[in-house]
Amino acid sequence: MQRRESEEPARFGDLDDLDQNDPEVRAFAEHRARMDRPNSEATVEGMLRGVDEFAQSANRTGGHRRLVAVIVVVLILFGVLFTVWNAVAYMLGVFFG
Repeated sequence: MQRRESEEPARFGDLDDLDQNDPEVRAFAEHRARMDRPNSEATVEGMLRGVDEFAQSANRTGGHRRLVAVIVVVLILFGVLFTVWNAVAYMLGVFFG
């Protein structure tokens, strides 16, 4: 799979006088933009950002790292399905038992 370029342009800020086509300058500007983002994991937006970053990094990898990422996602989904199944079974047992 090809790496998807980010939709938002790199934030140059006080780096405007540097060559914006230089890959190192662009990488540094993107790094600064990531550093300026609030990384609060206590909010839904922060958690979703973490999931988005995990999905993008999993899409960029290959081989055994991609396999490990897929296994982690499958285990998380099985855990969620198991929990939902137990909750529904408990509720049905309470209501109709």
